[in-house]
Amino acid sequence: MTEHHQSTRGRPRVALVTCARLPDLDPDDRLLLDPLARRGVAVDVLDWADPGVDWPAYDLAVLRSPWDYALRRDEFVAWAARVPALANPGDVVRWNTDKRYLAELSAAGVPTVPTSWIAPGETWRPPAERGEYVVKPAVSAGSQDTGRYDLADPGHRALAAAHLRRLSDAGRLAMVQPYLDAVDTAGETALLFLAGPHGPTFSHAVRKGPMLTGPDLGVEGLFRPEEITARTATAEQLTVAEKALAAVPGGPGRLLYARVDLIPGPDGTPVLVELELTEPSLFLGHADGAADRLADAILARLGGGV
Repeated sequence: MTEHHQSTRGRPRVALVTCARLPDLDPDDRLLLDPLARRGVAVDVLDWADPGVDWPAYDLAVLRSPWDYALRRDEFVAWAARVPALANPGDVVRWNTDKRYLAELSAAGVPTVPTSWIAPGETWRPPAERGEYVVKPAVSAGSQDTGRYDLADPGHRALAAAHLRRLSDAGRLAMVQPYLDAVDTAGETALLFLAGPHGPTFSHAVRKGPMLTGPDLGVEGLFRPEEITARTATAEQLTVAEKALAAVPGGPGRLLYARVDLIPGPDGTPVLVELELTEPSLFLGHADGAADRLADAILARLGGGV
């Protein structure tokens, strides 16, 4: 695991948390290293699952790319609960790594993608509608184990049922959602928020191109490649994002970062797809000053001001 050894006497120490398969961080997250160094912060890049790390020795541990946790979620959330200064906090990690949080946000009035939940052992009955649907596990990262199925196609219906059986046999809660076809043209909008003096502050937005082209055929690596471009957020998108953040248990003020992913619904209004509070890509390289804004937010969290 890469460690940026520096003299740390009198300097705040920050761990940027990754996994063994990304020992040097994702390239986008490496953009944060120089801004932190310029602010006098000593940084180590560490694997969350490394039993030799002394996490209490760090003034702050910032989750960045621990993307191998999905099949080890119990271990991951137990680890997060033990880290004394984790961003985002361990209870947020526990809540946010199970996509059943979408049901809570929907109940709070946040417009979300309609979702059916299929527990292990339950039989899925395809809807009468013959549209396209997405099948995925409730605990996942990087669009792993996710597929798109056209239920007008008998072959797709069989593949969707087989996908759900695989998840059930593995003891994983599954979710089925209508495919929002606006993503094929408008793409998905990711709104990035970073901690500010009065809570999460909007930093920048990007457009994520459509990724799901058909049934689940597996993903090489930790995540599906994404087509990312800069985007200007609309007032309507910001309103939905802020409503979602306001519904986070414990309040949004504890968050160092947040990503709100939206797609236009059938009537064109923004609908929440995911609220990413654990280990989202922040797309720092797609907005001028974003890495510096995150470094300032970390410095403020350390008590060093901005």
